[in-house]
Amino acid sequence: MTDAKREHWDEVYRTKAADSVSWYQPTPEPSLRALDDLHLPATAALIDVGGGASSLVDRLVERGWSDLTVLDIAAPALDVAKARLRGEAAQVAWMVADVTVWRPERCYDVWHDRAVFHFLTEPEQRLAYRRALEAGTAPGGVVIVATFAPDGPERCSGLPVQRYDAAALAAEFGPAFALEREWREEHTTPGGGRQSFQWCVFRRR
Repeated sequence: MTDAKREHWDEVYRTKAADSVSWYQPTPEPSLRALDDLHLPATAALIDVGGGASSLVDRLVERGWSDLTVLDIAAPALDVAKARLRGEAAQVAWMVADVTVWRPERCYDVWHDRAVFHFLTEPEQRLAYRRALEAGTAPGGVVIVATFAPDGPERCSGLPVQRYDAAALAAEFGPAFALEREWREEHTTPGGGRQSFQWCVFRRR
């Protein structure tokens, strides 16, 4: 299954410009606002799960963050981000991996996931994700996650998705993660469409 998923996402980034995919953001404002509200030091270790070609890593490098990791199943997506950062790409740890089979070798202060978890439509996939999440965060760690909201799209990039409100996400993550904040975002796609996202900030107990 992992090979099929990798082939799917590799093909997406080989055939589409990074700024034409539906989830593209010119600036990752919701993520940056969430981080600002947490008042974290720039020395905090952050992993962007499914970060792909997102510009979040660029903005954090600009802000002086010094311990950044970007994980994505699609190497071509990471290549886009590396090319954009040029010499500064060396400041970032890049990982090509499927989060549902990846095992973190360290803990992160911040686990950021915009639009990966909602692609995990099978219970065993979500369980595997939670195992990685629990291994990659320590008590006090923060999880920032965004999925399609209940009135969001039912499919994305040709794949089915699972939609959530805050209570459903909290139930999925379990008692090890305390919900601290939640809000909705109406994302505008490059084509002018609207997509409803549910954002949550959890704290690892």
